[in-house]
Amino acid sequence: MQKSIERIVGDSEGVSYEFPVLRFDGSDKAASSAYLQAALHAGELPGVVAIDALMPMLEKAEAEGRIKGNITVVPQANPIGRAQYHFGEHQGRFHLGTRTNFNRGFPLLAAPDPTLLPDATSGTADQRLKTRLLLLSIGHDIVLDLHCDDEGLAYLYVHTSLWPAMADCAAAMGVDAVILWDEDTDGTFEGASITPYLNLPADVARFDRRVATTVEYRGILDVDGALAGSDAEGLYRLLVARGVILDQALSTPGSFTGVVAPLENIDMMPAPRAGAVLYDVKPGDRVAKGALLATIVHAPGEAGGRTQVFAPQAGIILTRRSRRIIRAGEDLLKLVGDSKSADARSGTLED
Repeated sequence: MQKSIERIVGDSEGVSYEFPVLRFDGSDKAASSAYLQAALHAGELPGVVAIDALMPMLEKAEAEGRIKGNITVVPQANPIGRAQYHFGEHQGRFHLGTRTNFNRGFPLLAAPDPTLLPDATSGTADQRLKTRLLLLSIGHDIVLDLHCDDEGLAYLYVHTSLWPAMADCAAAMGVDAVILWDEDTDGTFEGASITPYLNLPADVARFDRRVATTVEYRGILDVDGALAGSDAEGLYRLLVARGVILDQALSTPGSFTGVVAPLENIDMMPAPRAGAVLYDVKPGDRVAKGALLATIVHAPGEAGGRTQVFAPQAGIILTRRSRRIIRAGEDLLKLVGDSKSADARSGTLED
């Protein structure tokens, strides 16, 4: 393994940010290569500890000469967000200087050509970080961006061009659901990873061997040794299944049996009132149309001080918010409906 340090100059004198990059050289140039990063939203740590648990497996494979394709790992991809605190509370989702989500505004290139990237020395620090991360990832056949939700199941976002070819990856990782999307107008890292291939000839794009996905590892509080070990095993199985690592002791992943639905089927359920949230459902629950999802206590102790929220259609509860205080208009949960949502949206679901 080789370790290098990437440095991002800050927006004022005397400020800079660093993050490590870990690399394993493969022995077969024809084998698929892989890029893994975690904590682009700097406070989302399940992927960080999964990579920590994965590293001994990769080092063992390297020592035994079983790494066939190049592997690049960025365990903590966002040193800028990692350093952001406001009144003692960590703020890792948005860059405080530009008010931009760290997983938005990535360049959507016309081809997988590093020369098309913006000048890595221009723009604000968060923009330069995004350019650097894309530069590190371009050219890899497998690109995994590890995130987590508030409270939720483990699930993947996958572009429609990669499904069902990526079903083996979902099975290998043991996720519960796959959400399919086909339009990115906001420049997510995943979108920037797959967009350059969309207009290429099929024999060049090679969607049969390509993987690009946002991995949502359950909830933000699911930073746990046992879960990290299980997630690391899933990542390792994926790398073996796609030929990046040779391991004859592992069998081929079975069929994926989880939920698969288009993004347009998701109901986000904005809160009609501000107040305290009492949930009647949890992630993984199957609900019928009209089922009680939550009660908002907006005028405690008063007549009519509660407002109930019901399911607009039948489906599976994918996530819910981890905080129990809510403002009017904020989303309560993600319901993966059996049909298209009446509030269907394209692009990203949340800011």
